[in-house]
Parts: sequence; C-alpha cells; structure tokens
Amino acid sequence: MSKQKFYATTAIAYPNAKPHLGHFLEFIQADTLTRFKKMKGIDAFLLTGTDEHGQKMVEKARASGLEVEQLVEQNRKYFTDLKETIDMDYSDFIATTQERHIKTAQDVWTKIYNKGDLYKKEYEGLYCVGCESFKTEKDLMNGKCPEHDKAPILLREENYFFRLSKYQDALIEKLESRELQIIPEFRTSEIVNVARSGLMDVSFSRPKESLEWGIEVPNNSKHVMYVWCDALTNYLSGAGYSDDPARFEKYWPCDVHMIGKDISRFHALIWPAMLLSAEIPLPKAIFIHEFVTSKGKKMSKTIGNVIDPYEVVNRYGSEALRFFLLKEGVKGADIDFTWARFHNIYEAELLNGLGNLVNRVLVIAQKYTGGRVPKISRNEDIESMIRLAWREYDQFLDQMDFKAALESCLNLVYFSNRFINEQEPWKLFKEDKERFFHVLFVLLELLANIALMLEPFIPRTARRVQKVLGVNSDKISIMYGKVREGFRIEPLTILFPKIDPPRG
Repeated sequence: MSKQKFYATTAIAYPNAKPHLGHFLEFIQADTLTRFKKMKGIDAFLLTGTDEHGQKMVEKARASGLEVEQLVEQNRKYFTDLKETIDMDYSDFIATTQERHIKTAQDVWTKIYNKGDLYKKEYEGLYCVGCESFKTEKDLMNGKCPEHDKAPILLREENYFFRLSKYQDALIEKLESRELQIIPEFRTSEIVNVARSGLMDVSFSRPKESLEWGIEVPNNSKHVMYVWCDALTNYLSGAGYSDDPARFEKYWPCDVHMIGKDISRFHALIWPAMLLSAEIPLPKAIFIHEFVTSKGKKMSKTIGNVIDPYEVVNRYGSEALRFFLLKEGVKGADIDFTWARFHNIYEAELLNGLGNLVNRVLVIAQKYTGGRVPKISRNEDIESMIRLAWREYDQFLDQMDFKAALESCLNLVYFSNRFINEQEPWKLFKEDKERFFHVLFVLLELLANIALMLEPFIPRTARRVQKVLGVNSDKISIMYGKVREGFRIEPLTILFPKIDPPRG
C-alpha cells in the first residue's frame, strides 16, 4: 500500500521587508498542520517562498540605493531563515526569480493562451502601487485603497486579459459542491456571492515600460506577466511542475493553500479559473486565516501599534510566540496582540501551567524513585480520558481548528496539575507506596501524551520532554503505556523562565 500524501503551501510572501506578525501566523499554522500529518505517518510536504517581481520591489530597491537583485536576496534571507527563527520545517522554498518557476509560469501562460483565454486590449483603470493591482470604485474607501490608505493612480495601457468571466459558472459549481473547499465554511458563501455578482476579466500582463521587473510573456517580449500568472503558479513550480515530474505527480493536487483573508478572492476565483483553463487539477482546499491586530486595530506605523515578531522571539522565545498565535486563533476572528495579553498567556499557560507540571512530575520521580519509571499499573479512567483527548485532538487538527486541538492537550495539563494537588504523592510515598507508584506512573503517562500532542505546536519544547521520558512521536498510535518500566528519567532544565512583564 502506497503511503498517504499531503501537500500544503503558505501564500507566497512579498519580500520588500522582514516578515510581519501576520506572516508568522500563517507560517506557524502551516508548519503545525504539516508536522501533525507527519506525526500520523503521512508523507507531508510543505512549500513556502517569496514573490520577488513587481514595480514595488524596484521602487524599494531604488529608495534603498540597491540593485533590485540585491534587495531581493537580502530580504529573502529573512524568510529562508524561518527554519531557525520559528522552527518552520518547510520542505522546499520557491522564489519566483528561480528558473524552475519562470519555466512553469511561462508554460501555464502558453496553455491558457492556446486555450483562447488570453486577449489583448487597451485598458484604463485605477491602479494601487502598494497592492500592485487594479481597483474598481467599489474597492475604494473615500477614494483610497483601504489597505494602503492611498489614492490609486489612473493608468491607461495595453494589456493581455484573462477571460475570468468565462469560468464564472464553473467556479460557482466547484465551490458550492465543495470540490474546492473553503475553510472556514462561512467564507464559501462570501466568495460565491462575489462570483454571482459577475466576474470581470482581469489584466494578466503589463508593458515592460510600466513593469520592468518581471517574467517575460512567451508570445510577446514587450510584455511581462502580471501578478496572477507569476505569483500564483508558484504552487505548481514548488511541487515540481517544470523540473521534477515525479514529485509533481506525487503531490499535486495540493491538499490546502493557507492564505490570509485579504487575498482570498484571488486564490478562490482567479487561481482555480487559471487551472481550469490550463486543464490542471484544482487544489482540494483553501484555508483562510484572519489578521493579527493590536489593541483592536490593524497594525500601522502611523498609529504606532506595530508589533515586531522578532522582538517577541528575542524576549520570550519562538515557542512562546507559536503557542500564543495558535491558542488565540479562533476561526473567523482576528487575533488581537497586546504585550499584556501575551505576557499573561505566557505566565498562566506555559510558565505556571505546562512548565510547572513538567517540573513537579520530574522532581517527584527524581526524589522518590531515583528517576526510575515504576511498574506499569493501568488506570482505565485515565486511559479513557487520554484516548478521548487524542480523538478530539486528531479531529480538530484535521479540521485545521488549531485552538481547539491545542486545548484538547491543555485540558490534560490542567487535569494533571489538579491530580497532583489532590493525590499529594509526597504524602503517599510515606503512607501508601503502592498507591504512590500508581499515581506517579499515571502522571508520567499523562506527561508523555501531553509532550506528544505538543509536538506540532511547540516542537522544541515537546522534544525536550519526550527525550527525558524516553518516548518519541513515532509512537502516537499507542495511547497508553508510552513510558517504559525501569526507564531512567534524567533531570530537565527549566522550560520557561520567569520574565518580567513588558512596560506599556
């Protein structure tokens, strides 16, 4: 029997600056989901990357006194370094300036062109440089782009257009039948309503004189590809479309694109229409996450409420940031970050909750058994509770409900701390050693399962606890009896240090 496959992608990021907190949310969610699939024995592949073309990149390079290639390479490193920064275990990193991507984008363009779905016309429209997209009047607020708070410029130029309108009915059918699933579910009706209101053909190229940094159109060297055929096709090139046919056959169609809500229409309408035109199978699902706000407002340098994720990582560590974003992420709602809220979660859940539990259990084991795991003594009630927690955890993560899955694990943490307080093992050791060994084994079993459940969420911490208990995440099919009788548990240095609360 062939091994089950899973292919997930993040949205390709525009590297005109360091990753922001919204990027970190998406990367951490995608990493957590992929780690979970791997833990289940699935051959899981995670793609991330950078969208490196566009006039905005050219202008930023000029303002910085750099060649555009230098700026791209400099900023790309922030994204490739996420392997270390937040322990993001991506399988491949695609940059749209790579030859394998350029070849893919041009091949998809050619397929769409040969299908008769690209045509040239003169176009006049409102163009937002920040979004690098054309806007209609209804997209604007008080005449300005709501995303960048700037008025778009009026452009008149000859472009190639993609016949998006041709695929309106097909897109509605794919969405309503859930052949292309949108998560969370309520986003489906939003996108279908947009499609029903009437889809207009979209600009697919721009003249080189207007957009000098991009992929050349195959049939017209005076034009470069606009963002759709360039950036969106990264999901194909990263899967091996142009350079690794075996990999592409293995992983495509994509199981889930993980994106922000600001680009949901592009991914749920333009992208699948392109694939229908090119006769390439559609992705199975699109997961749409919300924004990370600060004090209830969108982060803005003007307002002065921007949170630098690197400052959070430097102060509290990457595991604390991963934990916060995953625990606070309710489907369909923005995550509001304040330093006070973050610190409170860190202290209550990590320092005094999980960290305290690990310390208490290991100290008890060291003090009273020399760190030796006692003889196995089954407890049907505890075993049943662990089994139920795993079922809920598995179900919630399959649904990409990260908060609910994490809380299935945290419920075991809360129970374990209460269990210690109620059983008072330090007294049992003197009064009832048989009961003491039973209680200690139950605590070690609970801790082992907690450490395994935490592996996708806070992998570095989870692996530290797993190591001292002698368990690892390739044993998740066993829900009880994870710790081995007689195994010598080593001491563990503190997991989460006490940190002074931030000011302000």
